[in-house]
Amino acid sequence: MATIYIVGAGGFGRETLDALLASFEHVGRTLERQPTVRFVDENLAGSTVRGIDVVSLEQVANGLYVVAIANPEVRRRLAGVLQDKGLQPYTVVHPRAIIGPETKVAPGCVVLGGAYVSSSVTLAEHVQVNYNATVGHDAVLETYVTVLPGANLAGATKIQFGATIGSNACVLQGLTVGAGSTVGAGAVVTNDVPKRIVAKGVPARW
Repeated sequence: MATIYIVGAGGFGRETLDALLASFEHVGRTLERQPTVRFVDENLAGSTVRGIDVVSLEQVANGLYVVAIANPEVRRRLAGVLQDKGLQPYTVVHPRAIIGPETKVAPGCVVLGGAYVSSSVTLAEHVQVNYNATVGHDAVLETYVTVLPGANLAGATKIQFGATIGSNACVLQGLTVGAGSTVGAGAVVTNDVPKRIVAKGVPARW
């Protein structure tokens, strides 16, 4: 059975491990039938985290991977390294997350417990939706988007490549957040957000 590598052994890496193990339990996998799980972290290689061995990138062999690092640019770079080594992206969805009908969840995504992803949503590769975040109907989240805990994306929003939506932020119906932008914690986005800026406040300004 293929090894699953969780890239990043920090806080989000441990949360991703929690979701992964919960998903195994949900489908009734016994300990003997579970895949081997390893963390990948250059700073902690040779140690263990939560009883899981931590290896370096050089030690990664064939298998599956999920990048559990919030920074979109770091996530993109590491995903490229692992795909060049021949590994395939793996999607982790906690069994207590809700995924609506006709929603597409691409390889490499992480959706944590308590998240609600509504109908006809598109989560592109390597999107992260944290716990208790909500994504409304027909929303499109492009590759490497990060939605932090408690954020709310209303219906038909478009979150472009590598954007980050902060904790408890809100993006109103039909709006776009530009590529590489960050919406600060608690901000309320009432207009389209340009690329590569920081939007903060109520209403959000930049």
